[in-house]
Amino acid sequence: MLKNPEAKIVGREAWGDYVLLRFEAPTISALARPGQFLMVRVADGPYPLLRRPLGIHLRKDKALGVFFKIAGEGTALLARKRPGETLDVLGPLGNGFSVDPCLAGKAVFAVGGGRGIAPLYFLAWELRALGAAVKILYGGRTKDDVPLAARFRDEAFDQVLTTDDGSAGREGFVTAALEEEAGKAAPAMIFACGPDPMLEAVGRIAAARDIPAELSLESRMGCGFGACWGCVQRVRVDGKPAWVKICEDGPVFPAEAVVWDKDAR
Repeated sequence: MLKNPEAKIVGREAWGDYVLLRFEAPTISALARPGQFLMVRVADGPYPLLRRPLGIHLRKDKALGVFFKIAGEGTALLARKRPGETLDVLGPLGNGFSVDPCLAGKAVFAVGGGRGIAPLYFLAWELRALGAAVKILYGGRTKDDVPLAARFRDEAFDQVLTTDDGSAGREGFVTAALEEEAGKAAPAMIFACGPDPMLEAVGRIAAARDIPAELSLESRMGCGFGACWGCVQRVRVDGKPAWVKICEDGPVFPAEAVVWDKDAR
């Protein structure tokens, strides 16, 4: 873990409540892997005190990017940052996705719900570099919640777009699209990030078809490196449910290891 207190912002894009900030962080960038995250200080003063955990959205040259939705005071303050200003960043943190050379030449699915698409962009490019055939399944409540759809399309990714209300792409949940697409041709691997109900459904679909899957869990975090026990999740360790820290042991876990509330024993 490294600290970069003066990561210069070099780019900003916004789509309603969604914001992408790009900043120079060469040392952290060299170490970053898809699925890892950063703890970002959102204000120069003492309030808000806690940093915000943000998945690494992109890496280009020596710059990194974070993509987030304004969801509270902290992210609202972060969204006001402009190019030329600096960020105080800790990272890279956590365990990321398995970008395995064995996936070269194979089909893989990346399933993102709303802001959960954030780490999957970085992942998709790394998998493409390996030679994997990446299909993006991108879902949101409305067309306003899938702002990166045009980017995936313009960058020639195979994409299935869904919205709950049908205002963009197919009408319905992204998990319904996953079930349909997996039924046509099962991928070698499924990667997913999004809200818990979506991830639980992804895990169920993957298990039913015997497809390996990895889930990136979203959580509020106090420190980001395992000191505070503020983010916990039950996972199966040696076959038995146990509490682990999402920040330190995750945020990415094998789908079959995650214990959802109804599965607790």
